[in-house]
Amino acid sequence: MPVARTRSIALVGLAGSVVEVEADLSSQLPAFVIIGLPDAALGEARERVRSAATNAGCPLPSRRLTVNLSRAALPKQGSGFDLAIAMACLAAAGRVDPTSVDRFVHLGELGLDGRLRPTHGVLPSVLAAARAGLERVMVPTANAAEARLVPGIEVVGVTSLLDAAVRHGGRFDDAAAVLAEPVMVTDDAEATPGRDRTPAGDLADVVGNPEAIDALLTAAAGGHHLLLAGPPGAGKTMLASRLPGILPDLSPEAALEVASLRSLAGQRVGGTLSIRPPFEAPHHTASAAAMVGGGSRVIRPGAAARASHGVLFLDEAPEFPSSVLDALRQPLESGEISIHRANAVATYPARFQLVLAANPCPCGGGDSPSDGCTCPASAKRRYFARISGPLLDRVDLQLWVNRITPAKLRMPADERRLTSAEARTIVDRARHAAAARLEGTPWRTNAQVPGPWLRGEGGMHPGGRATRALDASLERGSVTMRGYDRVLKTAWTLADLEGADRPAAEHVGRALHMRQGMAA
Repeated sequence: MPVARTRSIALVGLAGSVVEVEADLSSQLPAFVIIGLPDAALGEARERVRSAATNAGCPLPSRRLTVNLSRAALPKQGSGFDLAIAMACLAAAGRVDPTSVDRFVHLGELGLDGRLRPTHGVLPSVLAAARAGLERVMVPTANAAEARLVPGIEVVGVTSLLDAAVRHGGRFDDAAAVLAEPVMVTDDAEATPGRDRTPAGDLADVVGNPEAIDALLTAAAGGHHLLLAGPPGAGKTMLASRLPGILPDLSPEAALEVASLRSLAGQRVGGTLSIRPPFEAPHHTASAAAMVGGGSRVIRPGAAARASHGVLFLDEAPEFPSSVLDALRQPLESGEISIHRANAVATYPARFQLVLAANPCPCGGGDSPSDGCTCPASAKRRYFARISGPLLDRVDLQLWVNRITPAKLRMPADERRLTSAEARTIVDRARHAAAARLEGTPWRTNAQVPGPWLRGEGGMHPGGRATRALDASLERGSVTMRGYDRVLKTAWTLADLEGADRPAAEHVGRALHMRQGMAA
């Protein structure tokens, strides 16, 4: 057969494109040429594939091999094309069944001994294959479990190049001496949604701070961003870590997207799809690339993308570089991150809830001289100003968290406290009310609703006396137009939590107070 074909997947961000891998064997001087816009790592596949085939017991012929990756204009990166290139070459040489090879999408990196190594991004690659109408993929055994998370796809896991060749009908008389270890047979059938069993703190652990509990419930019910400010030891980190536990379970589509992002980032994705929202808490020394994603050769998702459908928690927020914090402004508005490079633009989802925690001053002593703070007012203003005004304008709830007093600590242990399970039930009820109201729109939570639609076509502006205080704040300039809309969205969330049909003046007033809590 003059030209053999198979397929692989080229990823740019979460988007994958099917690449046709063609191999031609000609009677010329021995050579191995790869064309079709490969990057440096993909260009090195020549040496990996030839050595792997020789050491696996299925050597390539000593003739000219030309491999074309089509479409040629599509950028292609990484070593995940190794298996596809090797199988196309073996099919062109007549060592395996070319019809069988053509029916599969091949993904995997080869070692020099012929073994297949696990590859990043297998899950989004298999998703892209399924969306393109392809039905069969061959992947390294270590990636088979995550590949089977995609419904409607036949997944074949192989441990080596020889194993893959035998499965495509290859017969090799001298293979016994170099045969890799046997294929491990694992039960990946239970690749179904399941709960993340990672232990987490319960909301009932929080002592006192009823205002903070109300703010957490409001943030969870409406998908609002939250700022927690206060002295050290007030419980800001504890409160933030309880937010994921009261969020609703992820939908199957969202869970698959979260798992795909983890796969792209090189994190382990098992055979069970977690339906609990992710929680990312990068250190304050994180760079802008670590926060939003980047890379000169392969563009990887950052913490903000990995937190999609979950919580991004920035502890000690003023300690982050201003450029890193401001890089979040556009994703907070658009719900996605676009990373531009010379040859490609990678786009990742970024529908996360931002939670900021901050001390009131550089020394962290507190907010008054009695707390041991000696920072002048100008130093406090400069410290908190590291969180820019445009970023704070996108944070719906801004709460001051006080330290717990000894009296609250001595409260009876049997005092009734809201648990995470009970809070999640309340949040679920409020979210169902919002989803029913927004049925037929692209949005499912109050925080996602655009302001112009809310005030116009959506007919969600309470109007009349309900917004009198908010209208006055807009006239005085104490809230921006963006802040005006966000207060209205929070008011709708408060109404949903109480089971009200529409926000009343009380809900709007509470929402305005929650937004201006720091100023108050």
